Amino acid sequence: MKASLIKEKLFIAGEWVETDQTHKIYNKYTNELFSEISMADEEIVEGAIGAAVKAHKQTVFAPESRYTVLMRVADFLNEQSEAFAQMIAEEGGKPITDARIEVARSAATFRIAADETKKLVGEIIPNYNVQGRFLYTVKKPIGVVAAITPFNFPLNLVVHKVAPALAAGNPVIIKPASDTATVTVKLCELLEKAGVPKGYVQCVVGSGSTVGEQLLQDQRIAHYTFTGSPEVGKHIQKTIGLRKATLELGSNSATIVHGDADIEKAATKLAKMAFAHAGQICISVQRIFVQASVQDRFMEKFLQEVALLKVGDPLDPETNVGPMIAESEAKRVESWVKEAELEGAKVLIGGKRAGSIFYPTVITNVRKGMKVFDEEVFAPVVTVSSYNSIEEAIEFVNDSKYGLQAGIYTTDLKLTYQIPYLLEVGGVVINDTCCYRTDQMPYGGVKDSGNGKEGPSYAIQELVETVTVVVNLEE
Repeated sequence: MKASLIKEKLFIAGEWVETDQTHKIYNKYTNELFSEISMADEEIVEGAIGAAVKAHKQTVFAPESRYTVLMRVADFLNEQSEAFAQMIAEEGGKPITDARIEVARSAATFRIAADETKKLVGEIIPNYNVQGRFLYTVKKPIGVVAAITPFNFPLNLVVHKVAPALAAGNPVIIKPASDTATVTVKLCELLEKAGVPKGYVQCVVGSGSTVGEQLLQDQRIAHYTFTGSPEVGKHIQKTIGLRKATLELGSNSATIVHGDADIEKAATKLAKMAFAHAGQICISVQRIFVQASVQDRFMEKFLQEVALLKVGDPLDPETNVGPMIAESEAKRVESWVKEAELEGAKVLIGGKRAGSIFYPTVITNVRKGMKVFDEEVFAPVVTVSSYNSIEEAIEFVNDSKYGLQAGIYTTDLKLTYQIPYLLEVGGVVINDTCCYRTDQMPYGGVKDSGNGKEGPSYAIQELVETVTVVVNLEE
């Protein structure tokens, strides 16, 4: 399965297309050449869109066929799970144990989406006011879908866009992150093997300023599903106008540790999840708020657990924290941490960089105005602050331009019922960290964290048109 030194082709209109211009992908830990992938030009992108439009208009992809294809891909992924995990670890830098989980989740997501093909039904609408009319609705595919995906979950987040699109009966054009695009190419091989109709899946690799912009400008694309930065998300929404988009954008997710919680358990879990995949997860734990009465006890255990994390080769099963996606990103984070220190923040552990590796870093004495507190760090960096009352903690969490997900540790039953209504986020996780997601749940944020929901059954509702039908029975 490894694609080292092999020139991968693009999947366009059911064919594998090779281009002269290529993008080189490197192992994020060793910096060795991992693969080389053809890049799409304007003509290739035009061909991909045209093939998708033709498939939508001329090819019947019935629900039972969608079910069969999606289930086959799930089986193929399970059969090749170790090869895909190795690929994710090498080209993406994700620790192999986490990569294996990603592959398993991706296979499960295909199965969840397959089951949803059986549930795409309309409804009969009661007619209370007008006699002689029969009212009902039908669900039909929305049209061509453009899926623009990030590097941090190069398989799972592609699957979360492709599987619902196909389950709803829509052709999909995938533009993966260039530096982790090998995984998408190999997924397209499985989709082809599973029998996806010609034109229903396309893969185009290239920059956002060229390939991405061409996709945005083409009026034949009905829906965009994007995971990435708020800046790009806002540009997408502005460019596409009234066409639909599902946008999962940035975050600086927070977890509250209330004084009545199991402090040691919370500290242990937070130490792991704040640094999973080097903090390059949208819902990574970035801000921790601990009630002042238990802060010392929490910090003692938390720092002990952080110190035990193993940093290094993502192919080592013992590794907890691997490299970041690029050395430039590690340098960016290094500068943010140094800037925070100059502004009065205190680094308790970490703060060091070695190439593309940034060591797990815990910072205190932070405040509004510091990038490590306000912005999405997207790195193995976490801030810890104290609060007195739960009202104060809620205010801290909400005082952010983001609102993707939050967690709270507490044994107060009344508070667990109230807190989802009080926090300005798209998801609340009780007695766990904010960095929790299961693939069947609705997932998405508010404010600058985006709009719309992922999770197959919820994403599908964004990818179908509800058509109202009125039958005049008196004619």
